[in-house]
Amino acid sequence: MSIGTEDLCSLLLVAVLWGVTNPFLRKGAEGLERVREDRTVWRLLYQAKFLISNYRYIIPFLLNQSGSVVFYLTLATTELSLAVPVCNSLALVFTVVTGLILGEDIGGKGKLVTRTLRL
Repeated sequence: MSIGTEDLCSLLLVAVLWGVTNPFLRKGAEGLERVREDRTVWRLLYQAKFLISNYRYIIPFLLNQSGSVVFYLTLATTELSLAVPVCNSLALVFTVVTGLILGEDIGGKGKLVTRTLRL
């Protein structure tokens, strides 16, 4: 099982596009919970309108989806058993790093200890 340089770069690009956009998607979706409607179908439509009309959500979403296109194209020349773990594990790393840069509370061992001591 070997991987070419081009495939490796493609998988890295996918991981970056997926991972870096995740915190921006969370930030862009802030306020979605304020969309109020009792009827489920109408609430979903209003939520979709909120997200589609929000550039802080739609730009990261489109970048994230472009990563999915690159991933799909890369699967033509890369083994699935290699592509999936590489992309998903690196995307997680990029998500955590980007979240830290944006000031998100990532948690970790310290948070686990604090929660445990409160119990």
